[in-house]
Amino acid sequence: MKRAIISVSDKTGVADFAKALVRNGYEIISTGGTAALLKNSGVETLDVESITGFPECLDGRVKTLHPKIYGGVLAIRNNDLHMETLNKFQIDAIDLICVNLYPFKSAVEKPGHTLEEAIENIDIGGPSLLRAGAKNHRYVTVVTSPEDYEKVIRGMDASGGVSEDLRFRLAAKAFSYTAAYDALICGYLSEKAGAEKFPELLTLTFERKQMLRYGENPHQRAAYYVEPLAGGSCVTGAELLNGKELSYNNLGDVDAAVALVKEFYESEPVCVAIKHAAPCGVACGADSREAFGLAYEADPVSIFCGVLAFNRLLDGPCALAANEIFLETIIAPEYTDEALNILKRKQNLRVLLLKDISCVSAPEKSALTYKKISGGLLLQDTDKKVYEKCEKIDYKLVTKARVSDKQIEELVFAMKVCKHVKSNAIVVAKGRQTLGIGGGSVSRIWAAQAALARAGELAKGAVMASDAFFPFDDVVAECSKAGISAIIQPGGSVNDQLSIDACDRHGLAMIFTGVRHFKH
Repeated sequence: MKRAIISVSDKTGVADFAKALVRNGYEIISTGGTAALLKNSGVETLDVESITGFPECLDGRVKTLHPKIYGGVLAIRNNDLHMETLNKFQIDAIDLICVNLYPFKSAVEKPGHTLEEAIENIDIGGPSLLRAGAKNHRYVTVVTSPEDYEKVIRGMDASGGVSEDLRFRLAAKAFSYTAAYDALICGYLSEKAGAEKFPELLTLTFERKQMLRYGENPHQRAAYYVEPLAGGSCVTGAELLNGKELSYNNLGDVDAAVALVKEFYESEPVCVAIKHAAPCGVACGADSREAFGLAYEADPVSIFCGVLAFNRLLDGPCALAANEIFLETIIAPEYTDEALNILKRKQNLRVLLLKDISCVSAPEKSALTYKKISGGLLLQDTDKKVYEKCEKIDYKLVTKARVSDKQIEELVFAMKVCKHVKSNAIVVAKGRQTLGIGGGSVSRIWAAQAALARAGELAKGAVMASDAFFPFDDVVAECSKAGISAIIQPGGSVNDQLSIDACDRHGLAMIFTGVRHFKH
Protein backbone atom coordinates (compact mmCIF):
# COMPACT_ATOMS: atom_id res chain seq x y z
CA MET A 1 0.00 0.00 0.00
CA LYS A 2 1.23 3.53 -0.82
CA ARG A 3 1.59 6.03 1.99
CA ALA A 4 0.93 9.76 2.21
CA ILE A 5 1.78 12.22 4.96
CA ILE A 6 -0.75 15.03 5.32
CA SER A 7 -0.07 17.92 7.71
CA VAL A 8 -1.47 21.30 6.71
CA SER A 9 -2.18 24.70 8.23
CA ASP A 10 -4.54 25.61 5.38
CA LYS A 11 -7.12 22.86 5.67
CA THR A 12 -9.18 23.93 2.65
CA GLY A 13 -10.36 20.80 0.82
CA VAL A 14 -7.91 18.53 2.63
CA ALA A 15 -10.53 16.02 3.80
CA ASP A 16 -11.80 15.45 0.27
CA PHE A 17 -8.20 15.19 -0.97
CA ALA A 18 -7.43 12.54 1.66
CA LYS A 19 -10.55 10.57 0.74
CA ALA A 20 -9.50 10.61 -2.92
CA LEU A 21 -6.04 9.36 -1.94
CA VAL A 22 -7.58 6.51 0.04
CA ARG A 23 -9.69 5.67 -3.00
CA ASN A 24 -6.46 5.43 -4.97
CA GLY A 25 -4.89 2.99 -2.51
CA TYR A 26 -3.06 5.33 -0.11
CA GLU A 27 -2.68 4.92 3.62
CA ILE A 28 -2.80 8.30 5.41
CA ILE A 29 -0.35 9.45 8.09
CA SER A 30 -1.07 12.71 9.81
CA THR A 31 -0.32 14.96 12.79
CA GLY A 32 -2.08 17.16 15.30
CA GLY A 33 -5.06 19.19 14.13
CA THR A 34 -4.95 17.76 10.62
CA ALA A 35 -5.20 14.21 11.96
CA ALA A 36 -8.16 15.18 14.13
CA LEU A 37 -9.98 16.80 11.19
CA LEU A 38 -9.40 13.81 8.93
CA LYS A 39 -10.61 11.34 11.54
CA ASN A 40 -13.72 13.44 12.17
CA SER A 41 -14.32 13.43 8.40
CA GLY A 42 -14.26 9.64 8.30
CA VAL A 43 -10.74 9.21 6.94
CA GLU A 44 -8.82 6.36 8.57
CA THR A 45 -5.60 7.99 9.71
CA LEU A 46 -2.37 6.82 11.34
CA ASP A 47 -0.77 9.15 13.85
CA VAL A 48 2.91 9.91 13.22
CA GLU A 49 3.88 8.45 16.60
CA SER A 50 2.47 5.09 15.55
CA ILE A 51 5.07 5.12 12.75
CA THR A 52 8.02 6.53 14.67
CA GLY A 53 7.32 4.90 18.02
CA PHE A 54 8.02 8.27 19.57
CA PRO A 55 5.37 10.78 20.72
CA GLU A 56 5.07 14.37 19.55
CA CYS A 57 6.92 16.51 22.07
CA LEU A 58 8.16 19.99 22.99
CA ASP A 59 4.70 21.48 22.48
CA GLY A 60 4.55 20.06 18.97
CA ARG A 61 7.95 21.36 17.89
CA VAL A 62 9.07 17.77 17.20
CA LYS A 63 6.66 15.59 15.25
CA THR A 64 7.98 14.23 11.99
CA LEU A 65 11.74 14.69 12.51
CA HIS A 66 12.57 10.98 12.65
CA PRO A 67 14.48 8.44 10.49
CA LYS A 68 11.36 6.33 10.02
CA ILE A 69 9.75 9.31 8.31
CA TYR A 70 12.68 10.75 6.39
CA GLY A 71 14.04 7.35 5.45
CA GLY A 72 10.68 6.55 3.88
CA VAL A 73 10.69 9.82 1.99
CA LEU A 74 14.31 9.95 0.81
CA ALA A 75 14.96 6.34 -0.19
CA ILE A 76 15.77 5.89 -3.89
CA ARG A 77 13.47 3.11 -4.95
CA ASN A 78 15.74 1.55 -7.58
CA ASN A 79 18.78 1.62 -5.29
CA ASP A 80 19.13 -1.87 -3.80
CA LEU A 81 21.18 -0.63 -0.84
CA HIS A 82 18.56 1.97 0.03
CA MET A 83 15.75 -0.60 -0.13
CA GLU A 84 17.74 -3.10 1.95
CA THR A 85 18.20 -0.37 4.57
CA LEU A 86 14.45 0.24 4.66
CA ASN A 87 13.84 -3.46 5.17
CA LYS A 88 16.55 -3.69 7.84
CA PHE A 89 15.03 -0.91 9.94
CA GLN A 90 11.42 -1.76 9.08
CA ILE A 91 10.79 1.54 7.36
CA ASP A 92 7.92 1.83 4.89
CA ALA A 93 8.33 4.07 1.85
CA ILE A 94 6.32 7.30 1.78
CA ASP A 95 5.03 8.26 -1.66
CA LEU A 96 3.26 11.58 -1.18
CA ILE A 97 3.81 14.63 1.02
CA CYS A 98 0.94 17.08 1.45
CA VAL A 99 2.19 19.91 3.63
CA ASN A 100 1.71 23.63 3.91
CA LEU A 101 3.49 25.60 6.55
CA TYR A 102 2.74 27.39 9.80
CA PRO A 103 1.10 30.75 9.01
CA PHE A 104 4.11 32.94 9.79
CA LYS A 105 2.84 35.79 7.62
CA SER A 106 -0.56 35.87 9.35
CA ALA A 107 1.12 35.83 12.74
CA VAL A 108 3.35 38.84 12.07
CA GLU A 109 0.54 40.79 10.39
CA LYS A 110 -1.46 40.80 13.63
CA PRO A 111 -1.24 44.15 15.43
CA GLY A 112 0.59 43.86 18.72
CA HIS A 113 2.12 40.45 18.05
CA THR A 114 5.25 39.58 19.99
CA LEU A 115 8.57 38.28 18.74
CA GLU A 116 7.94 35.05 20.66
CA GLU A 117 4.64 34.56 18.81
CA ALA A 118 6.39 35.12 15.50
CA ILE A 119 9.11 32.60 16.32
CA GLU A 120 6.59 29.95 17.38
CA ASN A 121 5.08 30.27 13.91
CA ILE A 122 8.34 29.36 12.20
CA ASP A 123 7.83 25.88 10.77
CA ILE A 124 10.74 23.43 11.01
CA GLY A 125 9.45 19.96 10.18
CA GLY A 126 7.23 21.14 7.33
CA PRO A 127 9.99 22.71 5.18
CA SER A 128 12.21 19.72 5.89
CA LEU A 129 9.55 17.30 4.68
CA LEU A 130 8.86 19.35 1.57
CA ARG A 131 12.53 19.66 0.68
CA ALA A 132 13.10 15.94 1.25
CA GLY A 133 10.12 14.96 -0.87
CA ALA A 134 11.02 17.45 -3.60
CA LYS A 135 14.60 16.19 -3.69
CA ASN A 136 13.27 12.66 -4.24
CA HIS A 137 10.58 13.73 -6.71
CA ARG A 138 11.34 10.84 -9.05
CA TYR A 139 9.42 8.73 -6.56
CA VAL A 140 7.59 11.14 -4.25
CA THR A 141 4.78 13.59 -5.03
CA VAL A 142 4.94 16.87 -3.08
CA VAL A 143 1.78 18.94 -2.72
CA THR A 144 1.98 22.40 -1.10
CA SER A 145 -1.29 24.05 -2.11
CA PRO A 146 -4.99 23.14 -2.20
CA GLU A 147 -5.08 24.40 -5.78
CA ASP A 148 -3.01 21.35 -6.79
CA TYR A 149 -5.25 18.71 -5.20
CA GLU A 150 -7.47 18.31 -8.22
CA LYS A 151 -4.69 17.89 -10.78
CA VAL A 152 -3.00 15.24 -8.59
CA ILE A 153 -6.18 13.24 -8.13
CA ARG A 154 -7.15 13.65 -11.78
CA GLY A 155 -3.82 12.11 -12.76
CA MET A 156 -4.28 9.24 -10.32
CA ASP A 157 -7.81 8.52 -11.44
CA ALA A 158 -6.76 8.56 -15.10
CA SER A 159 -3.58 6.50 -14.94
CA GLY A 160 -3.28 5.13 -11.43
CA GLY A 161 -0.40 7.42 -10.52
CA VAL A 162 1.13 10.87 -10.77
CA SER A 163 3.11 11.56 -13.92
CA GLU A 164 6.84 12.23 -13.74
CA ASP A 165 6.30 15.63 -15.34
CA LEU A 166 3.76 16.69 -12.71
CA ARG A 167 5.94 15.41 -9.87
CA PHE A 168 8.84 17.47 -11.24
CA ARG A 169 6.73 20.64 -11.52
CA LEU A 170 5.34 20.16 -8.02
CA ALA A 171 8.86 19.67 -6.68
CA ALA A 172 10.00 22.95 -8.23
CA LYS A 173 6.97 24.66 -6.73
CA ALA A 174 7.81 23.19 -3.31
CA PHE A 175 11.32 24.63 -3.37
CA SER A 176 9.90 27.99 -4.45
CA TYR A 177 7.40 27.80 -1.59
CA THR A 178 9.99 27.04 1.09
CA ALA A 179 12.42 29.61 -0.31
CA ALA A 180 9.75 32.32 -0.15
CA TYR A 181 8.81 31.24 3.37
CA ASP A 182 12.40 31.46 4.54
CA ALA A 183 12.91 34.80 2.80
CA LEU A 184 9.89 36.24 4.62
CA ILE A 185 11.25 35.03 7.96
CA CYS A 186 14.70 36.34 7.10
CA GLY A 187 13.35 39.79 6.26
CA TYR A 188 11.27 39.98 9.42
CA LEU A 189 14.03 38.85 11.78
CA SER A 190 16.65 40.99 10.03
CA GLU A 191 14.51 44.06 10.55
CA LYS A 192 13.95 43.19 14.20
CA ALA A 193 17.68 42.59 14.69
CA GLY A 194 18.64 45.87 13.01
CA ALA A 195 20.67 43.92 10.48
CA GLU A 196 22.63 45.44 7.62
CA LYS A 197 20.28 47.06 5.11
CA PHE A 198 22.44 45.89 2.21
CA PRO A 199 23.51 42.37 3.22
CA GLU A 200 26.05 40.26 1.39
CA LEU A 201 23.27 37.84 0.45
CA LEU A 202 19.92 39.39 -0.42
CA THR A 203 16.73 37.37 0.03
CA LEU A 204 13.48 38.74 -1.34
CA THR A 205 10.04 37.28 -1.74
CA PHE A 206 6.96 38.51 -3.55
CA GLU A 207 3.55 36.91 -3.99
CA ARG A 208 1.78 36.87 -7.34
CA LYS A 209 -1.45 38.78 -7.03
CA GLN A 210 -2.64 38.35 -10.59
CA MET A 211 -1.61 37.65 -14.16
CA LEU A 212 -1.90 40.73 -16.34
CA ARG A 213 -3.25 40.87 -19.88
CA TYR A 214 0.16 42.03 -21.06
CA GLY A 215 3.06 44.28 -20.05
CA GLU A 216 4.00 47.71 -21.32
CA ASN A 217 3.13 46.48 -24.82
CA PRO A 218 0.82 43.72 -26.05
CA HIS A 219 3.69 41.44 -27.10
CA GLN A 220 5.09 41.35 -23.53
CA ARG A 221 3.76 38.89 -20.93
CA ALA A 222 3.37 40.28 -17.42
CA ALA A 223 2.25 39.55 -13.86
CA TYR A 224 1.61 41.62 -10.75
CA TYR A 225 3.48 40.68 -7.55
CA VAL A 226 3.16 42.19 -4.09
CA GLU A 227 5.40 42.31 -1.04
CA PRO A 228 3.90 40.04 1.65
CA LEU A 229 4.09 42.66 4.44
CA ALA A 230 3.79 45.84 2.37
CA GLY A 231 1.02 47.39 4.49
CA GLY A 232 -2.13 49.22 3.49
CA SER A 233 -0.81 52.64 2.53
CA CYS A 234 0.67 51.66 -0.84
CA VAL A 235 -1.01 50.83 -4.13
CA THR A 236 -1.09 47.10 -3.32
CA GLY A 237 -3.63 47.90 -0.61
CA ALA A 238 -6.06 49.63 -2.98
CA GLU A 239 -9.56 48.24 -3.50
CA LEU A 240 -11.07 48.28 -6.98
CA LEU A 241 -14.61 49.66 -6.76
CA ASN A 242 -15.37 49.96 -10.47
CA GLY A 243 -13.92 49.22 -13.87
CA LYS A 244 -11.59 46.68 -15.43
CA GLU A 245 -8.61 45.12 -13.70
CA LEU A 246 -5.59 47.36 -13.66
CA SER A 247 -3.04 46.82 -16.41
CA TYR A 248 0.74 46.87 -16.12
CA ASN A 249 0.85 50.53 -17.15
CA ASN A 250 -2.13 51.44 -14.94
CA LEU A 251 -0.34 50.04 -11.91
CA GLY A 252 2.79 52.03 -12.66
CA ASP A 253 0.78 55.22 -13.11
CA VAL A 254 -1.22 54.72 -9.92
CA ASP A 255 1.93 53.98 -7.95
CA ALA A 256 3.47 57.23 -9.20
CA ALA A 257 0.30 59.12 -8.27
CA VAL A 258 0.19 57.69 -4.74
CA ALA A 259 3.87 58.48 -4.17
CA LEU A 260 3.30 62.13 -5.09
CA VAL A 261 0.09 62.45 -3.06
CA LYS A 262 2.04 61.36 0.02
CA GLU A 263 4.16 64.50 -0.27
CA PHE A 264 1.05 66.42 0.79
CA TYR A 265 -0.02 64.33 3.75
CA GLU A 266 0.00 67.34 6.11
CA SER A 267 -1.29 69.73 3.48
CA GLU A 268 -4.66 70.90 2.23
CA PRO A 269 -6.63 68.89 -0.35
CA VAL A 270 -4.53 68.04 -3.41
CA CYS A 271 -5.22 66.56 -6.81
CA VAL A 272 -2.43 64.84 -8.73
CA ALA A 273 -2.80 64.11 -12.45
CA ILE A 274 -0.41 61.49 -13.84
CA LYS A 275 0.32 60.52 -17.43
CA HIS A 276 2.89 57.88 -18.35
CA ALA A 277 4.00 57.67 -14.70
CA ALA A 278 4.87 61.39 -14.64
CA PRO A 279 2.97 64.37 -13.16
CA CYS A 280 1.21 66.53 -15.73
CA GLY A 281 -0.83 68.69 -13.35
CA VAL A 282 -0.80 69.10 -9.56
CA ALA A 283 -2.73 71.56 -7.45
CA CYS A 284 -4.04 72.22 -3.95
CA GLY A 285 -7.45 73.71 -3.25
CA ALA A 286 -10.10 74.30 -0.64
CA ASP A 287 -11.57 70.89 -1.46
CA SER A 288 -11.07 68.09 -3.98
CA ARG A 289 -13.29 69.78 -6.57
CA GLU A 290 -11.24 72.97 -6.56
CA ALA A 291 -7.97 71.04 -6.51
CA PHE A 292 -9.09 69.00 -9.53
CA GLY A 293 -10.11 72.11 -11.45
CA LEU A 294 -6.70 73.70 -10.92
CA ALA A 295 -4.83 70.46 -11.75
CA TYR A 296 -6.86 70.16 -14.96
CA GLU A 297 -6.12 73.77 -15.92
CA ALA A 298 -2.42 73.09 -15.40
CA ASP A 299 -2.40 70.77 -18.42
CA PRO A 300 -5.81 70.08 -19.99
CA VAL A 301 -4.18 68.20 -22.89
CA SER A 302 -1.92 65.65 -21.19
CA ILE A 303 -4.50 64.67 -18.58
CA PHE A 304 -6.49 62.88 -21.31
CA CYS A 305 -6.38 59.11 -20.62
CA GLY A 306 -4.51 59.78 -17.38
CA VAL A 307 -4.79 59.02 -13.66
CA LEU A 308 -6.19 61.26 -10.91
CA ALA A 309 -5.24 60.87 -7.26
CA PHE A 310 -6.72 62.74 -4.28
CA ASN A 311 -5.82 62.93 -0.60
CA ARG A 312 -9.30 63.91 0.57
CA LEU A 313 -12.95 62.91 0.13
CA LEU A 314 -14.12 62.90 -3.47
CA ASP A 315 -17.68 64.23 -3.62
CA GLY A 316 -20.40 64.53 -6.23
CA PRO A 317 -19.36 67.88 -7.76
CA CYS A 318 -15.80 66.64 -8.15
CA ALA A 319 -16.99 63.39 -9.73
CA LEU A 320 -19.18 65.28 -12.19
CA ALA A 321 -16.27 67.45 -13.25
CA ALA A 322 -13.88 64.50 -13.58
CA ASN A 323 -16.40 62.54 -15.66
CA GLU A 324 -16.31 65.22 -18.32
CA ILE A 325 -12.90 64.00 -19.50
CA PHE A 326 -11.61 60.56 -20.44
CA LEU A 327 -9.63 59.06 -17.58
CA GLU A 328 -8.14 55.63 -17.01
CA THR A 329 -8.15 55.62 -13.20
CA ILE A 330 -9.19 57.62 -10.13
CA ILE A 331 -7.88 56.86 -6.66
CA ALA A 332 -8.96 58.51 -3.41
CA PRO A 333 -9.22 57.74 0.33
CA GLU A 334 -12.99 58.20 0.44
CA TYR A 335 -15.99 58.71 -1.87
CA THR A 336 -19.51 59.90 -1.23
CA ASP A 337 -22.28 57.62 -2.48
CA GLU A 338 -23.21 60.32 -4.96
CA ALA A 339 -19.67 60.43 -6.31
CA LEU A 340 -19.50 56.65 -6.75
CA ASN A 341 -22.84 56.56 -8.56
CA ILE A 342 -21.58 59.23 -10.96
CA LEU A 343 -18.21 57.62 -11.59
CA LYS A 344 -19.75 54.18 -12.14
CA ARG A 345 -21.65 55.55 -15.12
CA LYS A 346 -18.41 54.92 -16.98
CA GLN A 347 -18.16 51.15 -16.99
CA ASN A 348 -14.45 50.98 -17.77
CA LEU A 349 -13.27 53.78 -15.47
CA ARG A 350 -11.12 52.21 -12.77
CA VAL A 351 -12.14 53.63 -9.40
CA LEU A 352 -9.79 52.74 -6.55
CA LEU A 353 -10.19 53.19 -2.81
CA LEU A 354 -7.02 53.59 -0.74
CA LYS A 355 -7.98 54.72 2.74
CA ASP A 356 -4.38 55.29 3.86
CA ILE A 357 -3.28 57.10 0.71
CA SER A 358 -1.85 60.01 2.72
CA CYS A 359 -0.15 57.88 5.36
CA VAL A 360 3.63 58.16 5.42
CA SER A 361 4.21 55.08 7.55
CA ALA A 362 7.42 54.11 9.31
CA PRO A 363 8.08 51.03 7.12
CA GLU A 364 7.80 53.16 4.00
CA LYS A 365 10.24 55.72 5.35
CA SER A 366 12.87 52.99 5.58
CA ALA A 367 11.87 51.30 2.33
CA LEU A 368 14.26 50.39 -0.43
CA THR A 369 13.88 51.03 -4.13
CA TYR A 370 14.79 48.20 -6.51
CA LYS A 371 15.91 48.64 -10.09
CA LYS A 372 16.53 45.65 -12.35
CA ILE A 373 19.49 45.85 -14.68
CA SER A 374 20.79 43.15 -16.99
CA GLY A 375 22.29 40.43 -14.82
CA GLY A 376 21.82 42.31 -11.56
CA LEU A 377 19.76 44.43 -9.19
CA LEU A 378 20.34 47.93 -7.87
CA LEU A 379 19.08 48.83 -4.39
CA GLN A 380 18.89 52.21 -2.74
CA ASP A 381 17.05 54.02 0.02
CA THR A 382 13.78 55.43 -1.26
CA ASP A 383 13.96 59.21 -1.60
CA LYS A 384 11.90 60.03 1.47
CA LYS A 385 13.11 63.58 1.93
CA VAL A 386 9.74 65.13 2.69
CA TYR A 387 9.21 68.88 2.77
CA GLU A 388 6.55 68.76 5.46
CA LYS A 389 5.91 72.42 6.24
CA CYS A 390 7.37 75.65 5.01
CA GLU A 391 8.93 76.54 8.32
CA LYS A 392 10.71 73.17 8.46
CA ILE A 393 12.52 73.44 5.13
CA ASP A 394 16.26 73.74 5.51
CA TYR A 395 17.41 76.23 2.90
CA LYS A 396 20.05 78.86 2.22
CA LEU A 397 19.20 82.16 0.57
CA VAL A 398 22.06 82.87 -1.85
CA THR A 399 20.84 86.01 -3.63
CA LYS A 400 20.40 89.67 -2.77
CA ALA A 401 16.68 89.40 -3.50
CA ARG A 402 14.83 87.90 -0.59
CA VAL A 403 11.94 85.45 -0.58
CA SER A 404 8.57 86.07 1.02
CA ASP A 405 6.66 83.51 3.08
CA LYS A 406 4.25 83.10 0.17
CA GLN A 407 7.12 82.40 -2.22
CA ILE A 408 8.57 79.84 0.19
CA GLU A 409 5.23 78.04 0.19
CA GLU A 410 5.18 78.03 -3.59
CA LEU A 411 8.81 76.91 -3.82
CA VAL A 412 8.22 74.02 -1.41
CA PHE A 413 5.14 73.01 -3.40
CA ALA A 414 7.11 73.07 -6.65
CA MET A 415 9.94 70.98 -5.17
CA LYS A 416 7.51 68.35 -3.87
CA VAL A 417 6.31 67.86 -7.43
CA CYS A 418 9.81 68.11 -8.90
CA LYS A 419 10.93 65.11 -6.83
CA HIS A 420 8.56 62.94 -8.84
CA VAL A 421 9.43 64.18 -12.32
CA LYS A 422 11.96 62.23 -14.36
CA SER A 423 15.34 63.95 -14.56
CA ASN A 424 16.25 66.41 -15.80
CA ALA A 425 13.27 67.91 -14.00
CA ILE A 426 11.94 71.47 -13.88
CA VAL A 427 8.62 72.59 -12.37
CA VAL A 428 7.05 76.05 -12.71
CA ALA A 429 4.33 76.81 -10.16
CA LYS A 430 2.28 79.61 -8.70
CA GLY A 431 -0.28 79.68 -5.91
CA ARG A 432 0.02 75.93 -5.15
CA GLN A 433 -0.61 74.99 -8.78
CA THR A 434 1.79 73.66 -11.37
CA LEU A 435 1.92 75.72 -14.54
CA GLY A 436 4.56 73.90 -16.52
CA ILE A 437 6.53 70.67 -16.06
CA GLY A 438 9.61 69.69 -18.03
CA GLY A 439 11.01 66.23 -17.39
CA GLY A 440 13.06 63.47 -18.93
CA SER A 441 15.20 65.88 -20.96
CA VAL A 442 18.87 65.16 -21.61
CA SER A 443 19.64 68.85 -21.04
CA ARG A 444 18.50 70.95 -18.10
CA ILE A 445 18.04 74.04 -20.25
CA TRP A 446 15.72 72.09 -22.54
CA ALA A 447 13.67 70.94 -19.54
CA ALA A 448 13.47 74.57 -18.34
CA GLN A 449 12.44 75.81 -21.76
CA ALA A 450 9.74 73.15 -22.02
CA ALA A 451 8.32 73.98 -18.58
CA LEU A 452 8.36 77.73 -19.24
CA ALA A 453 6.77 77.28 -22.66
CA ARG A 454 3.91 75.30 -21.10
CA ALA A 455 3.44 77.97 -18.45
CA GLY A 456 3.39 80.74 -21.06
CA GLU A 457 2.31 84.15 -19.79
CA LEU A 458 1.36 82.63 -16.45
CA ALA A 459 5.06 82.24 -15.67
CA LYS A 460 5.23 85.94 -14.76
CA GLY A 461 5.61 86.10 -10.98
CA ALA A 462 5.73 82.28 -10.69
CA VAL A 463 8.49 80.18 -9.09
CA MET A 464 10.69 77.42 -10.46
CA ALA A 465 12.05 74.21 -8.90
CA SER A 466 14.94 72.15 -10.24
CA ASP A 467 15.77 68.62 -9.12
CA ALA A 468 19.51 69.24 -9.50
CA PHE A 469 21.95 72.14 -9.75
CA PHE A 470 22.33 74.49 -12.70
CA PRO A 471 25.60 73.75 -14.51
CA PHE A 472 25.47 77.15 -16.21
CA ASP A 473 23.57 80.43 -15.84
CA ASP A 474 21.42 79.79 -18.95
CA VAL A 475 18.40 78.57 -16.93
CA VAL A 476 18.45 81.79 -14.89
CA ALA A 477 18.49 83.80 -18.11
CA GLU A 478 15.41 81.91 -19.35
CA CYS A 479 13.69 82.47 -16.00
CA SER A 480 14.36 86.20 -16.21
CA LYS A 481 12.88 86.44 -19.70
CA ALA A 482 9.77 84.54 -18.60
CA GLY A 483 9.24 86.63 -15.44
CA ILE A 484 10.02 83.96 -12.82
CA SER A 485 10.36 85.56 -9.38
CA ALA A 486 12.17 82.87 -7.34
CA ILE A 487 14.06 79.61 -7.83
CA ILE A 488 14.66 76.58 -5.58
CA GLN A 489 17.45 74.16 -6.40
CA PRO A 490 19.98 71.97 -4.56
CA GLY A 491 23.11 73.96 -5.49
CA GLY A 492 26.49 72.28 -5.52
CA SER A 493 27.76 73.11 -8.99
CA VAL A 494 31.28 74.49 -9.47
CA ASN A 495 29.45 77.20 -11.43
CA ASP A 496 26.94 78.08 -8.69
CA GLN A 497 28.29 81.61 -8.50
CA LEU A 498 27.49 82.20 -12.17
CA SER A 499 23.82 81.44 -11.51
CA ILE A 500 23.83 83.50 -8.28
CA ASP A 501 25.34 86.49 -10.10
CA ALA A 502 22.80 86.13 -12.91
CA CYS A 503 19.95 86.12 -10.37
CA ASP A 504 21.36 89.27 -8.76
CA ARG A 505 21.60 91.01 -12.14
CA HIS A 506 18.00 90.19 -12.96
CA GLY A 507 16.55 90.67 -9.47
CA LEU A 508 15.56 87.03 -8.94
CA ALA A 509 15.61 85.29 -5.58
CA MET A 510 17.18 81.85 -5.31
CA ILE A 511 17.50 79.37 -2.46
CA PHE A 512 19.66 76.24 -2.15
CA THR A 513 18.41 73.14 -0.32
CA GLY A 514 21.56 71.03 -0.55
CA VAL A 515 19.41 67.99 -1.49
CA ARG A 516 19.32 66.59 -5.02
CA HIS A 517 16.30 64.64 -6.30
CA PHE A 518 17.42 62.78 -9.41
CA LYS A 519 14.79 60.33 -10.66
CA HIS A 520 16.41 58.25 -13.40
